[in-house]
Amino acid sequence: MVRNLAMLVGAAFVAVLGWSLLWTVVGQIKDPAPATVEATEFHKHPKELHLASDGWFGKYDKRQLQRGFQVYQEVCSACHSIRLVAFRDLSGIGYNDAQIKAIAKGWKIPQPSINPETGEVASRPNVPSDHFPAPFANEIAARAANNNALPPDLSLMTKARHGGAAYVYSILTGYEAQSAALLKAFPDVETPKGLHANPYFPTMNIAMAQQLTTDGQVQYLDGTKPTVDQMAKDVSAFLVWTAEPELESRHANGFLAVLFLLGFCFLAWGAYQNVWRDVKH
Repeated sequence: MVRNLAMLVGAAFVAVLGWSLLWTVVGQIKDPAPATVEATEFHKHPKELHLASDGWFGKYDKRQLQRGFQVYQEVCSACHSIRLVAFRDLSGIGYNDAQIKAIAKGWKIPQPSINPETGEVASRPNVPSDHFPAPFANEIAARAANNNALPPDLSLMTKARHGGAAYVYSILTGYEAQSAALLKAFPDVETPKGLHANPYFPTMNIAMAQQLTTDGQVQYLDGTKPTVDQMAKDVSAFLVWTAEPELESRHANGFLAVLFLLGFCFLAWGAYQNVWRDVKH
């Protein structure tokens, strides 16, 4: 009796689900969801970007990473943090201990601290073991300084966004006025006050104003010509490194692992041939 009752309840539950699914499909056919700007030709996919770190055997171009760090330091760090990166990690892009100490000591944002005598909030100069300090004390301060928009941390940005480094590069170089065709098709996406048009951003409007505006905005120490395009590429490459500082060792270890597996398969095949050589199969 109980078993039959349970089967009836289960059958009724399946029937209700099937009925709901049927009417959902019918509703979508009769009244389809309106097209969104993200699914049209007006929303652009990230531009192509080729970096030395791309591919199975990619390696970092340390000169480019240092240039990208310089762009971050002089342009991006005013609003965006890289909280998962410590000053001493800069050794991975070619800086020596003396240079790292100088960078940490001269960083414009001090390290938050506590006065051990009074217990009050204080600050101190950065040291190599410190992580890069955030440009704002807290989220409220960050929003107050950015028209209520919260600048995201950039440590893992190339991992967090579809397109990775190409997305960052496209955002930095993609600011343009909205076309009449776009506004005619989607009047609701007209750029409101306080936002900026960028077709590479999902909603077509972004809170961040264009940051890389003119060639020579950052004077590279290695003599590379600092065009807007070059600066955008370099800082995108740097953010790939902040997200994957172990990329080169991972590539090397993966290559060795493949060689090991190939050798193991060859030895296993040889052992199989030796053990079963006199057995018909």
